[in-house]
Amino acid sequence: MTSKVTYLGDLRTECKHLLSGQKIITDAPPDNQGKGEAFSPTDLTATSLATCILTTMAIRAKELDITGARAEVTKIMASDPRRISRIEVKITMPKNEFSDKDKKVLEAIARTCPVALSLSENIEQVIDFEW
Repeated sequence: MTSKVTYLGDLRTECKHLLSGQKIITDAPPDNQGKGEAFSPTDLTATSLATCILTTMAIRAKELDITGARAEVTKIMASDPRRISRIEVKITMPKNEFSDKDKKVLEAIARTCPVALSLSENIEQVIDFEW
């Protein structure tokens, strides 16, 4: 088992990662009857794409130091049915001397991380890099 999720009432959940004991609280977003005081489930989905990109790049390109790389995430929702329609991730890389080959490899890794490959083809993924 990976995690346990408990509904706390008032459109809030507590998620506990069983291996580490770490917890995440989620709230429904304000545009869907919630307080928006924490990540929503769809926020976590979009954010998971960015964390997966950075982690996978670090794992698969160990010889390249990407410490300090940052990701800005924008999630766009659609309706009828309510769903994520687009996730935009802007990756800002540290000012290292990445070669053109390094850049190409890192960008390919980003677009094929496990979360990117797991999301529905109906979710447009826009992944941009700032070198």
